[in-house]
Amino acid sequence: MNFDNNNNNNNFYESVGNVTKQTTRPIVTGTSIIGFKYRDGIMIAADNLASYGSLARFKSVERIFPVGEFTCIAGSGDLSDFQYIKHLLESLMIKENYIDDGHVLTAPHIHEYLTQILYGRRSKLNPLWNSLIIGGFHDGEGYLGYADLLGTAHKSSTIATGLGTQLMHPLLRKSVEGRENEVTEEEAIEIVNDCMRVSYYRDARSLNKFQRAKITAKGFEITEPYSVDVVWHE
Repeated sequence: MNFDNNNNNNNFYESVGNVTKQTTRPIVTGTSIIGFKYRDGIMIAADNLASYGSLARFKSVERIFPVGEFTCIAGSGDLSDFQYIKHLLESLMIKENYIDDGHVLTAPHIHEYLTQILYGRRSKLNPLWNSLIIGGFHDGEGYLGYADLLGTAHKSSTIATGLGTQLMHPLLRKSVEGRENEVTEEEAIEIVNDCMRVSYYRDARSLNKFQRAKITAKGFEITEPYSVDVVWHE
């Protein structure tokens, strides 16, 4: 009987080395994002920080991007997976433009596509470690959807991800729900600023530098990164 533990351990590690490995813990990540409906369409916001573990490493990362003329995607979670999703959508839009059949992919179509992609990867035990907000303008009204690494998907008038579900979502519900057709653009901007200020105060993985996107009947507009005033003492 062989009691050579070193040989047994070596054989074990050699066998593990031949196994396909998947991401089990994201390293470079982005924190909470928010989205909500207002009178003219959809408002989305995300800060520009990508954290390397607990280190605030990359401070100019854009986590909102457009898809077509009337849809924007924002993402939290693993940045490399988010870049992969962006590449998928860019390739999809190029194919659609080549086909040129008069059909245009809008927010509901993109939401369904991403849900299937995320659920498919989850089913293969190789998930894309992201929570996504899909905001767009479709059939004369704003469209706001959510999808995550488990393939979970839903629509709502207010959405927040990550720690923002505890910090910012209550503020969004209080300010927006039941008033979606009353909130003006100026008020929507103030709501975004208040939420991102709270996130900066309370979330160690957030940054007081963020972008805001609006999607209306006229198309999308993504701001340059900006900051809000903060007060750390009275």
